[in-house]
Amino acid sequence: MQPAPETSEAAHAHYSADPSSSSGTSPSTRDQALEVLRALVGRADAVFHDGQFEAIQALVDSNRRALVVQRTGWGKSAVYFVASLLLRARGAGPTLIVSPLLALMRDQVAAAERAGVRAMAINSANATDWGEVTAALAADEVDVLLVSPERLTNPSFRENQLPTLIQRTGLLVIDEAHCISDWGHDFRPDYRRIADLIAQLPASVPVLATTATANSRVVGDIEEQLGTGVFTIRGPLARKSLRLGVLRLADSRDRLGWLLTHLAELPGSGIIYTLTVSAAEDTARLLAESGHVVKAYTGRTDTMEREALEEALKNNQVKALVATSALGMGFDKPDLGFVVHLGAPSSPVAYYQQVGRAGRGSANADVLLLPGSEDAEIWRYFATASMPAQDKAMSVLTALGESHKPLSTPALEARVDLRRTPLELLLKVLAVDGAVRRVSGGWESTGQPWIYDEQRYQRIAQARVDEQASMVEYERMSGCRMEYLAAALDDETAAPCGRCDNCAGRWFSAEVVSSASEAAGDALRHAGLPLDPRAMWPTGMDKLGVPVKGKLKADELSGRGRILARLTDLGWGNALRAMFAAGAPDSPLDPALANAVVAVLREWGQGGWEGSGRPVAVVSMPSRSKPQLLQSFAQAICEIGKLPYLGELSLEFGGPTGARGGNSAYRLAGVWERFAVGDELQAALAAHPDGPVLLLDDLVDSRWSLTVAGRALRQAGVDQVLPLVLAQAG
Repeated sequence: MQPAPETSEAAHAHYSADPSSSSGTSPSTRDQALEVLRALVGRADAVFHDGQFEAIQALVDSNRRALVVQRTGWGKSAVYFVASLLLRARGAGPTLIVSPLLALMRDQVAAAERAGVRAMAINSANATDWGEVTAALAADEVDVLLVSPERLTNPSFRENQLPTLIQRTGLLVIDEAHCISDWGHDFRPDYRRIADLIAQLPASVPVLATTATANSRVVGDIEEQLGTGVFTIRGPLARKSLRLGVLRLADSRDRLGWLLTHLAELPGSGIIYTLTVSAAEDTARLLAESGHVVKAYTGRTDTMEREALEEALKNNQVKALVATSALGMGFDKPDLGFVVHLGAPSSPVAYYQQVGRAGRGSANADVLLLPGSEDAEIWRYFATASMPAQDKAMSVLTALGESHKPLSTPALEARVDLRRTPLELLLKVLAVDGAVRRVSGGWESTGQPWIYDEQRYQRIAQARVDEQASMVEYERMSGCRMEYLAAALDDETAAPCGRCDNCAGRWFSAEVVSSASEAAGDALRHAGLPLDPRAMWPTGMDKLGVPVKGKLKADELSGRGRILARLTDLGWGNALRAMFAAGAPDSPLDPALANAVVAVLREWGQGGWEGSGRPVAVVSMPSRSKPQLLQSFAQAICEIGKLPYLGELSLEFGGPTGARGGNSAYRLAGVWERFAVGDELQAALAAHPDGPVLLLDDLVDSRWSLTVAGRALRQAGVDQVLPLVLAQAG
């Protein structure tokens, strides 16, 4: 539903009129609802879609708890806007909508304003506006208030504002309700707080949960959290406007070549989805350099820029946004012409959610999947990222239990070997389970016992594996693709669409123009990314026996280095992933990679070596897993640059401890004083002219090994240290 802006002022005055009936199931409720709907959309002939009025009636006349599972574009927002205004006319308080994304909030507030619904939002982007929101609520000038699920865990909001809101709320709406469920494709622990919110509401307050992507298991989970007597409406989920297809190409070069060849032919403007940030940025850069008007949109894009990019796409000022899943739920462009995936999401349900951005208000939209060989590896990483590990959870509980005051997340990082994002996720999971709570100053233990539900997490992990297998089946199947997606959502009406490539034949060209393929190949062969040095020590290192804090001193710092590529890159990432895969043999540096390193050095030198001057010698890190690779790397660099090789640093105290993937504090503790400048290397350095030294390594992750090694070299008298690394993990 797209409300008409020209009706908004008159519409709100009309909505505020006294209804002729305020209870029961009399025809007047339908008449009132239909009047409101027509004012909302600005059309005198507007009628409800199947199920819309039934949901409204359940909320307004019976104060029910309802779950609406309907395809995108069906009009779920019409249900809660109409219900809100009818309830307000009957004296109810404002509607409280829990909405998961800032983009979704912006669209909902804009749609409400166009429709004459007085809406406001409170989230991380406008927390300073809470005084204005409070004043508007007190003056009864708010029909709909949108809050993010994260606000429900904010101590100040929970203690100071939420109790009053609960007392006044006339309707609670949980948008994108599949986020509640462990089994949903976008589970968010903060959403679990909504069950607590529902429990605090008076029984007379209706509750509406909406989603377009929920199979039977997710529906059952949501119903359980909503409480007893849930009224569920499920409609057909197949999207008749979408024309689906899958094109399997040999490699990233051909996939990018296909985009270069055919992007201009795709209808209107659209979204190109990638699985990683680096893939989005690399793809956007290649397309833009080839003359296409595209921009990257990822989790790294700041809030203000995201909003500008969304508006540019809505206004057809760009051909496409090359995006990660950061552009998903909540983005509403009814005439979005196409969605292309470079790499497949990990489940048919997640794929359905993303392709559902297209064709919401138009008769036709094109959807094409270009799967990649790296997909399965990326799926495996994300499938386990949200699952709490028992040992890490117990470490968090122990640290909080032993502390006499709340601990901030950085303070916990010095006590628990988890990176910031998974640590925050684990804390939210433990908070939902009642074991910890967020308070002013950080987190504290509640003292309640917590048991690791191993069977539950095993079931979830197996479900993720099954979903991945289903996605592979979708890619390779010969039957109707839309029918398969609808069936994955347990849609009993799933039937052949007659439009996809399997039903009607390939509707897209598989041709990749040779010049486009060559351009893509050149872009993918481009190597070299900056490697910024660590400049700050992690907080709380004294707890781990490392006597450092604050900034690194000037005589400890390394210079800005270079990496050949990231393991997640579309180009050299494939070769590097194979080289560093578990069980891969140690072997000399491949000549093709050596040539790529030459290009990195050439470009680096043309840029002036970061102002440090040309390196005068080469030193390498010691390697316990890839000594042959690292030695051949050093040999190649010395031959190419005609530089002397001075040797490698020594391992002290048995070398680094710990594994890749831990947080900064533990990673630093694991390498602290583990690298030393031995006597032979010290003598070689002393015998050599002053100047920058290249420090070589094979694989970098946290950068603390290079930081500590560079510090040792600087303290041994090296004028400047310039790291050069084959690959960056993460």
